[in-house]
Amino acid sequence: MPTKVTFEIAKELGLLEEEFEKIKEILGRTPNFTELSIYSVMWSEHASYKNSITWLKTLPRSGKYIMVEAGEENAGMVDIGDDLACVFKIESHNHPSAIEPYQGAATGVGGINRDIFTMGARPIAQLNSLRFGDLKLPRTKWLIKGVVKGIGDYGNSFGVPVVGGEVFFDNSYNTNPLVNAMSVGIVKNGESISAISKGTGNPVYIVGSATGKDGIHGATFASADLREDSHEDLPSVQVGDPFAEKILLEATLELAKTNSIIGMQDMGAAGIICSTSEMSEKGGHGMYIDLDKVPLRQKNMLPFEILLSESQERMLIVIEKGKEAAAEAVLDKWDISYAVIGEVTDGDFLEFYQKNELVAKVPASTLVLGGGAPVYNREYKEASYVKEIEKYDINNVPVPNDMKEVAEFMLKNPNLVSKKWVAEQYDSMVQTGNIGTNFPADAAIVNIKGTNKALALTTDCNSRYVYANPEIGTQIAVAEAARNIVCSGGEPMAITNCLNFGNPYNPEVFWQFVGAIKGMTVACKKFETPVTGGNVSFYNQTVLSDEVEPVYPTPVIGMLGIINDKNHIMTIGFKNKGDIIFMLGKNRDDISSSEYLNSYHKITKSPAPYFDIEEEYEIQEVVAKLIKKNHIHSAHDVSDGGLFISLVESAMIYDFGFDITSDAELRADAFLFGESQSRIIISVTPNKEAQFIDFMSEQSIQFHALGHVTKGELRIDDVSYGFIKDIKKSYNNSLGLEIEN
Repeated sequence: MPTKVTFEIAKELGLLEEEFEKIKEILGRTPNFTELSIYSVMWSEHASYKNSITWLKTLPRSGKYIMVEAGEENAGMVDIGDDLACVFKIESHNHPSAIEPYQGAATGVGGINRDIFTMGARPIAQLNSLRFGDLKLPRTKWLIKGVVKGIGDYGNSFGVPVVGGEVFFDNSYNTNPLVNAMSVGIVKNGESISAISKGTGNPVYIVGSATGKDGIHGATFASADLREDSHEDLPSVQVGDPFAEKILLEATLELAKTNSIIGMQDMGAAGIICSTSEMSEKGGHGMYIDLDKVPLRQKNMLPFEILLSESQERMLIVIEKGKEAAAEAVLDKWDISYAVIGEVTDGDFLEFYQKNELVAKVPASTLVLGGGAPVYNREYKEASYVKEIEKYDINNVPVPNDMKEVAEFMLKNPNLVSKKWVAEQYDSMVQTGNIGTNFPADAAIVNIKGTNKALALTTDCNSRYVYANPEIGTQIAVAEAARNIVCSGGEPMAITNCLNFGNPYNPEVFWQFVGAIKGMTVACKKFETPVTGGNVSFYNQTVLSDEVEPVYPTPVIGMLGIINDKNHIMTIGFKNKGDIIFMLGKNRDDISSSEYLNSYHKITKSPAPYFDIEEEYEIQEVVAKLIKKNHIHSAHDVSDGGLFISLVESAMIYDFGFDITSDAELRADAFLFGESQSRIIISVTPNKEAQFIDFMSEQSIQFHALGHVTKGELRIDDVSYGFIKDIKKSYNNSLGLEIEN
C-alpha cells in the first residue's frame, strides 16, 4: 500500500483526474490510499451510475401499485393485494461470469436473492436472461456449461425455483457473455425492512460469513472493459455458499419478527463500504466502525481490503439499542456468526479504525448514488452502422423455393429450439409454487399461497431489434413482456431492468443507451408498467489489441404481472383436435431483423421489425377480454422465429398438429418466419366460434382464421411439414447435443 497517494495511483484505480481533484476538495486534503480506494469503488460506474443516472431519472417510476420508488431500497416493491407485496429485481454478473462462469453466475444468483430477503421478503421464484456467443466455439460451450451449472447449483441448494428465462446466442457475445439474474419475493404489507441506519448509539452488526480477500475491487472490475489479460483479475470474482445463504435467509426473516431491526442491507458490490455509506446517507447519520472487530478469513488484511471485500453471504444490520439480546438469540439459534463492529453516530462522517488508529474518514453523503458522486452527461451520436441498415431492401432478398427446407433449418436454430437442456438443470418445483410447469404459458406462473391469485413473470429482450433501432427495439422488449403476461391471463404491473451496453465513453454506444431509455419510457408509460429499479451494466465489450468488440445493446426487461383469478390462467398449447386457429393482428411482408433473415440469409443489418405501440396496446386489451370471457382455448404470441415457430410451440405441448393456409398476398417467407409485432395465435373450440366472431366484430383489430388443430401432422397449403412427435424430439434435444458435442 503506497504511503503517498498521487493521481497516477488514482488513475490505476479507475478514477479520472477531475474526480481525484474533487475528492481532495471534499476532504480538504489528499486522501490516503484507503480513502482513495473507497472513492474508486463508490464512484465506479457500477456503484454510482455516474454516466447513466441523468437518463435513468427520466424513466417513469410511479404508478398505482408502486410501494417503493426506484432507488429507495434494495429492490422494487409493488402491492399485489390480499395484504401482500411483491419484491423483485434483476441484476447482472457479466464480467465475473466471463472469466469464471461457475462462481460468477452462482454469486450473481446469491446476490440478487439477498437483495430480496434483506427487505424482509421470502424469495419464491428466480428467472434469468443469458447471452452467449457462437455455439461452435469451445469457449462458448465452456461458458454456458459453467453458467448454467452455477445458476442451478446455487439456486437448487438455496431452495428457490427457477421458473423462467431466456437464452440467446450471437457472435457479439463471444467473449463477453451476459448473465442477468432476477429474483422475486413475497412479504406481508408492513413487515418489510428498510436499508437505513439511524439512531445515535445504535449498534452496527456484521452478520454471516467471515470476510476474505475475494471480490476486492469487484465493482471497479465491473466498470472497465474486458481485456486479453482479464483472467488476471480472477480475485475480483467472489465465491458463494448457497447453504450459508439459506440459513441467513431463515434467520433474517425470523429476526425481522423481533422488532429489533432499525435497518439492514446485504453486502454486495463494494462490500462493507457500500453498506455503511448507503445506509448512513439514507438515515442522515454517520458510523464509527472498528475494523478489528470484523471476522476475517485471512490474516493481516489491510483496511482497504476489509472495506472493499465482496465476500458473499454477509449482511450489515443496525439493531435498536437495548434489543440486542432478542436479535442475538435468533442468530445464536441459527448458529450464524455475528459481531458488533461499531455504532451509529451523529453527523455525516464514516470513521474507520484499525488498531485504534483512524484509517479512513469520509462523508457518507459524498459516496452514494444521487449524493456527492459525480454525474456526467456523455456525448452521443448515431451509430455508423445505421447507414448500412438504411440500405436494406427486402426485394433484394430472394424467396427460397422450398419453405419446408427452411422450416427444417429453423427448427435446428439454437435461438429457436427448446432450452430444455438448460431448464432441466434448474429445480423449478421447489416450494411447489410453480404452476407454469404443468400449464406452460407465455409467462412463468407462480402461485401466491393462501389466495386465488398467481404471479405472471417474464424476462424479455431481442437485442437484434435494439441494435437495429434502440428506441423501437426497447419498446418492443417492453411490449413483448407485457404481451407474454397478458397472453397468460395476467395484468402487467411493473418492470425491473438490466441495461447491458458497451463502453459509455463511446458516443455510438451511448447513443444506443439513450435510445433504449427513450423507448423504454414511451412503452412503460403506455402499458402502465413503471420502472421499480434494476441495474446498469456498461463496459460489456472486449478489447483485443486495438480492436473493440461491444456486445449487442441488451436492455433486458423483467416484468411482473398479477393474475387475479387462477381460473383465468391461459396456456399456449392447443387443446383439442378440430379447434379453429385464429391470428389476431395483421401479417405483413416483413422479415426485418428476424432470426430467419439473420441465420438463413446471413443478413445482419436490417431495420427493426414492424411495430406500432397503439396497435400493440389494442391487441393486448382484446386478448385480456377474450380470456376473461372464456372465449378462447389457448393464446401464444408470435415472436422469435415467426408464425411457424409459434404454431409448432403451441402444437407440441399436447402432441397436436395443425393445418393452415398461407396468405397469398405475402411472401411465403414473411408469412411463416417474419417477426412483425403485435400478433397473437389463439385457438377457439367450434361451439364457441360464433361467440368469438361476434365479439371480435366489435373490436378494432384485424383477425382471420389460419386453419385448425389436427391429430399430429403439420400441414401448410396442403403440404406436409412432418409429424409433431418427430419434430418434438429434435426440438427438445438439439441444443443439448450441440453444447455437449
